[in-house]
Amino acid sequence: MKPASSGRWSVSRRRFVGVAGAAGAGGLAIGVGGGAVAFAGESDRDGGTPLTRLGSTAVPFFGKHQAGITTPAQAKAVLLAWDLEPGADRAAVAALMRRWSDTAARLTQGEVVDGDDQVAADAGPCSLTVTFGFGATLFDKVGLAQRRPAALAPLPPFPGDALDAARSDGDLFTQVCADDGLVAFATVRTLQRLAKGVARVRWQSNGFARSPGATAKPMTHRNLMGQIDGTNNPKPNDPAFDKKIFVAEDAGDVGGAGGAGGAGGTSGTAGTDQKWVTGGTYVVFRRIRMLLDTWDGIDKARQERVIGRAKDTGAPLTGGDEHSAADFGKPGPDGTPVIAADAHIRVAAPEFNRGATMLRRGYSYHDGFGTDGAPDAGLLFLAWQHDPADGFVPIQRKLARGDALSPFLRHEASAMFVIPPGCAQGGYVGQSLLEG
Repeated sequence: MKPASSGRWSVSRRRFVGVAGAAGAGGLAIGVGGGAVAFAGESDRDGGTPLTRLGSTAVPFFGKHQAGITTPAQAKAVLLAWDLEPGADRAAVAALMRRWSDTAARLTQGEVVDGDDQVAADAGPCSLTVTFGFGATLFDKVGLAQRRPAALAPLPPFPGDALDAARSDGDLFTQVCADDGLVAFATVRTLQRLAKGVARVRWQSNGFARSPGATAKPMTHRNLMGQIDGTNNPKPNDPAFDKKIFVAEDAGDVGGAGGAGGAGGTSGTAGTDQKWVTGGTYVVFRRIRMLLDTWDGIDKARQERVIGRAKDTGAPLTGGDEHSAADFGKPGPDGTPVIAADAHIRVAAPEFNRGATMLRRGYSYHDGFGTDGAPDAGLLFLAWQHDPADGFVPIQRKLARGDALSPFLRHEASAMFVIPPGCAQGGYVGQSLLEG
C-alpha cells in the first residue's frame, strides 16, 4: 500500500474486501492461532485471484482533458444534473468541486474513500470515469455572469421538440460511466453524499451500451432500432479532431459567431476572460425516445432507406463495408440516388452541413412501458463539440426539417453544459473559473 495524496493510507476496493474478510474469519480461526489471517496476508502479497482485465482497467482522472469524452464508451452510464441549494455561493461550489474531484480521482483508480458502503467493494475500477460540467444558470447564481462563455447561450427551439422542463437543464452536470453497474451506482451515491447542503439532483438518466467482450471482436454499438450507430464519428487521430471537439486557446471569447444564441437564442453577457475554458468542450444532452412500435411496423428495406445503411453490416447502401465512404451521388436503377435525399446519413453528414462536426457518445435507455404498451426507450444522446453553434445546432436544425428518421423519434429532454478542461493532481475541475 502507498499513502494517498491526502495523507491517509490508500487501499484498493478489492484489497479492502480481502482484509475485511480475513478479519471477519478471525473468530472462526482462533483455535489455530490466527493462521487464517496470516494466510490471507500471504495470498494478498502473491496477488491472490487476479481481477479480469475488464475489472482492473483504470482510466486516469487527471489530464489536459476530462476523462469520459474520448474514452471508449463503457457498459453503464448515469447522467445527472444538479441544482444549487438556496444560499450556495461561489465558495461552496468551489469546495464541492474540490471534494468531487478528489473523490473521483481516487474512485477511478479503485481506491476506497471515506464513508465507503462496500456496494462495489469486490470490484476493481472497471474503467470508471467521472466528468463534470457547468450549466448556464450556475454563472448568475455564483456571481460569475461575466465569465459565462457566449457559446453556452440557450439552444434554439427545434421543430418537433416535446421537452420536459423537469428533465432538462441544470446548474451542474455529472456523467458517471463504468463497465460495472455497482461501481457506477456506488460512485453516484458518493457524489450525492458529498453534495449535501450545496446541490441536489434535478434529474437523472440511466443508460447502457454493449458490454465489452460481448462480441467476438470490437464492434460499433447498435442502438435499440437495431442499427449500427456511431460509424461516422470523428476519430481522435483525425487532423481536425481537437479543433472541432475542444476549445482552442485562440478561441477568443469562446462564442464564435455569437454562440448557439446567434442561431436563435441569446448571446448572453459573456465577458472577455474566457481562458479558463481552454481545453474544455461543450456537451449537448438530448433524451430521444424511439417510437419503436412504429419503427418495427415497417420492413427492413424501408428501415435501411430511412438510415441509408444496411441494417446487418452498417455499410452504406452504395456498397462496401461499415467504414466505406458513402457515394451520395450514385444513382439507382430508376435514376434517383441510392441514398435518398432525406436519408439520415446524408442529412447529418458534415459535407452537407458546412463541415459541422460533433463527437457522439450516446447510451441506450429503457424506462419501462407506457399504458399503451409502447416501450419508453431510446437514446441518451450526448454530443461533444468546441461550440454548439458549429456542431449540434446546424445539424439538428437540418435533421428536424428533413430527416426521414424524425417521424420515428421524439426529443423529450434537453440540456447543454460547458465541460471545463481536466486538472492536474492537487487541483480540481473548474478551479480556474471558481478561483480566478
